[in-house]
Amino acid sequence: MANESRPCPCDIGDRFDYGGRGQEVQVEHIKAYVCKPPASTDKAVIVIHDIFGWQLPNTRYMADMLTTNGYIAICPDFFVGQEAWKLSNDWASFNDWLKTRQADNIDKEVDVVLKYLREQCGAKKIGVIGFCWGGAAVQHLMLKNPHLKTGVSLYGVIRFFEDRSSLLHPTFFIFAEKDEIIPLDQVTLLEQKLKQNCKVDYEVKIYPGQTHGFVHRKREDINPQDKPYIEEGRKDMINWLNKYL
Repeated sequence: MANESRPCPCDIGDRFDYGGRGQEVQVEHIKAYVCKPPASTDKAVIVIHDIFGWQLPNTRYMADMLTTNGYIAICPDFFVGQEAWKLSNDWASFNDWLKTRQADNIDKEVDVVLKYLREQCGAKKIGVIGFCWGGAAVQHLMLKNPHLKTGVSLYGVIRFFEDRSSLLHPTFFIFAEKDEIIPLDQVTLLEQKLKQNCKVDYEVKIYPGQTHGFVHRKREDINPQDKPYIEEGRKDMINWLNKYL
């Protein structure tokens, strides 16, 4: 995602060499990656990918982590067959690329996924998490969709809070202190707006020394100095879901 004044310098970070424990399914017009825990559950989490799309191993790793914690996890292709961003693409074309992949233009797909989770997976309590582009999508859904119970937005570009901050559901915001895409003054402004207008539980947390994408794009073994924050971010995300689902 991008700060309006500059193209997104999103780096894929450490691409995980990870195959995934789930399976790919067709849900009406959308492909999706689904992973289910061994024990039956009525709790599910929709995982919204970043600009690198639904097949990025890192995002599937996070979906499987949710399953390990007892949730049905589904990561749909919210680009609906359009190409994900590739590192070989020219950043000058990013804004044009984004025009057909708006993070607030996913309502139809979310409705299809909610129906699938209820009817095919027996889910009754459904939350959502999202990274980068997906973090912005979570913010949009928390302001608009009545059918979700809670959300976690991980370094989602703060663009839907210009004039609205009355969240419908408890929302946890994860930000990185050294994020070049989301300046801390934007985070401060978001906190002020939420304090004034928000009637539900929320938390905004900034992780010291971290950069954009740290929770799902950094490998702990390659970044030992960041390991405590990577683990803390993941644990905080799970704890929030556990509290509200």
